[in-house]
Amino acid sequence: MASILNGKFWRDDETSTAMGGTELLAHRLVDNVDPSLLEDVEIHISRATEKDEAKKQLLWVHDLAEDPAVEHLKGNGHEENDKIIFVSHWQQQMYNKYLGVPMSKGVVIQNAITPIEAHDKPNDGKIRLIYTSTPHRGLNILYSVFKELAKTHDDIELDVYSSFKLYGWEQRDEPFKELFKALEEHPRINYHGAVSNDEVREALKKADIFAYPSTWQETSCLSLIEAMSASCLCLHSSLAALPETSMLGTYMYEYSEVPNEHATKFFHNMNGLINGYKQNRDVHTSLAKYKKPLVDSVYGIDRFKQTWEAFLKTC
Repeated sequence: MASILNGKFWRDDETSTAMGGTELLAHRLVDNVDPSLLEDVEIHISRATEKDEAKKQLLWVHDLAEDPAVEHLKGNGHEENDKIIFVSHWQQQMYNKYLGVPMSKGVVIQNAITPIEAHDKPNDGKIRLIYTSTPHRGLNILYSVFKELAKTHDDIELDVYSSFKLYGWEQRDEPFKELFKALEEHPRINYHGAVSNDEVREALKKADIFAYPSTWQETSCLSLIEAMSASCLCLHSSLAALPETSMLGTYMYEYSEVPNEHATKFFHNMNGLINGYKQNRDVHTSLAKYKKPLVDSVYGIDRFKQTWEAFLKTC
């Protein structure tokens, strides 16, 4: 398990090479918050390891309420923690509904990124779509829809950065091998697998549209936040915390749990977005850039640091 103990990020599996969203956030906390405020607390991620009862016990949850990792909170389990930190209000409400965690027990501290520096998108006649999440969150829908879109839009390309290798779970890629193969074989899809966050951020600077037909209940979404900071037009479903994460400043359609219906909705919305982008690229680009300062203010490291420090002084 992972915790922040004595101001350091610690894992019980020292061989782990995972560097997913949770790990990035733990490092951002340790690297930015006043270390003196971390000395008297233990921050456990998802579930507690061994505890030092002399310190305040804080539980920082990134999982869904239905995840077995947080089942220990049922009943009176939440009482073992002084406070529980959630990453979205939607997530907190689900923990209250399904696990009985009192609202008064929790605090919401939104996820954070280092804002992506201002930049100009390439303007070479291509429209670049990008997907930067794990494969089980709608990549199959994106592939099937992109194949159809490519038949009528000869100027679109898709870059896919997706693999469980990022989390050290290479075996979980096995069910997606055929999908990865199909991505690699399509002439206008570039499949990159798992790469560093720095490489993803550079790719987002060149991308025009963040394409995310999410089928996963996100408690928050760092991929979407980074895409907004990169001034990408973002199209995604309305599932779970995505409306909250997006601050309703993106292109969003109603989620459907029926795969064919979801794919049809995504196709028509993406087709409309591409056509609109072609007709007036400057207007769409300007709108995305106009929203960037708000995104960077809400989700930037500075606010993350200030919010955590204010919480730690009073918890």
